[in-house]
Amino acid sequence: MFKYTLKRLLAGVITVWFIATATFVAMHAVPGDPLLNDKAVTPEIRRNLEEKYGLDKPVFTQYLIYMGNMLQGDFGISFTQQNRRVNDIIRDHFPVSAMLGLLAIFFATAGGIVWGALTATYRNRAPDVVIMFLVILGISVPSFVFAALGQLLLVNINSWVGYSLIPVAGWGTIRHMLMPALVLGLGTMALLTRLMRSTMLDIVNADYIRTAKAKGLSPLRIFFRHQLRNAILPVVTILGPQIAAITTGGFVVELVFAIPGLGRYFVQAVQQLDYTVIMGTTVFYGAFLVLMVITVDIIYGYIDPRVQLE
Repeated sequence: MFKYTLKRLLAGVITVWFIATATFVAMHAVPGDPLLNDKAVTPEIRRNLEEKYGLDKPVFTQYLIYMGNMLQGDFGISFTQQNRRVNDIIRDHFPVSAMLGLLAIFFATAGGIVWGALTATYRNRAPDVVIMFLVILGISVPSFVFAALGQLLLVNINSWVGYSLIPVAGWGTIRHMLMPALVLGLGTMALLTRLMRSTMLDIVNADYIRTAKAKGLSPLRIFFRHQLRNAILPVVTILGPQIAAITTGGFVVELVFAIPGLGRYFVQAVQQLDYTVIMGTTVFYGAFLVLMVITVDIIYGYIDPRVQLE
């Protein structure tokens, strides 16, 4: 296990290095000038800014400086937010995205397992048809459409009850998180439902299920002890990347619901060509994604004793 973990960590470090390098190259290939946003008003100010951000040096030298700083955990200073470091932006706003993402993952996982098991149990009957139709909608419709519909629904509910039962936008309480988390988790819930259904249908006709029925075990025990436990393994496999994606990738949802998360600042950085924020948040997201994948791979071996990690 230790040797396997060490190999996976080494592969993860190489992956993060590749992400950082690809992001650096892409940012320098994008047309535009980050110092033209009402700051470089004179040649002297422009020279000072270039010197401060290292833009007066060759690209390869900038790359070496960037990688050296990144190894020390320093992603640099924002081009557009005065005297604000990228590390501070991540530290201040990632917890907001993480809280929203964890609640979204809870909704997605609980809903995916329940709806997937339900569709497999009632295969080709009304519950299966209705849920699978909703699953197709959840996978096909973009999150910003659900976000707009969710806000419209909240407006109607609040108007009907006569006060703000669930806030339409903003941040601060658990009530502010409910609708954004549900919208953010819908796509993952639909994916997990579909995966859970197919896995459950494969397990229903497995030999050990027939053996359990022949031994006279109750249907409820067979479902929870044998079917659900084995069907949930593929869900656990993709849960790690999904956690990372939801936790750091709710860009549109955070904008629509005016949530001060990391995704909102990433979108603003793209619009303003804030290279350091874009590179810092991208590398942070990539490293978080790699870490979650490695964690899930290791946990998978403990969940299923048949898996030998070598």
